[in-house]
Amino acid sequence: MSETNKVVVRFADGRVLKGTTEDFFPSRPGFHLRPLGVSEVLDIRCKDLKAVFFVRDFAGDPQRKEARGFEQATTDISRGKKIAIRFKDGELVFAYTLTYMPDRAGYFITPADPSNNNLRIYVLAHATREVKLGPAADALAIAEAAKAA
Repeated sequence: MSETNKVVVRFADGRVLKGTTEDFFPSRPGFHLRPLGVSEVLDIRCKDLKAVFFVRDFAGDPQRKEARGFEQATTDISRGKKIAIRFKDGELVFAYTLTYMPDRAGYFITPADPSNNNLRIYVLAHATREVKLGPAADALAIAEAAKAA
């Protein structure tokens, strides 16, 4: 039996689609997406993506200020290695990972901020500019916090 996942699909070219999928598997080159409000199912190719965001809900909270770094993390989500990812489009994400391997096409991360709308994110390696793990991820978080202050 397939599980239906709410996802926000971000393409490398900046396009965004929201919908559901029942057949996303990281080992496959693609999956099917049923976009919100559309009856047609789309064939999505991972080579065209930045990331797949598995979300709690599609609305999110536009007023919410994203926590930067790892200070908001709790033991509930502090699983795996700390990871900081800067995407080619400039977005910076702080998270934890159990599956990061630099030679893989993609990997799952869990956002460090427990109140994040994203439950987990599948990152496509080709869409990243910089990846820092462990103490290097902490150092990047501290540097970003200093810039923001």
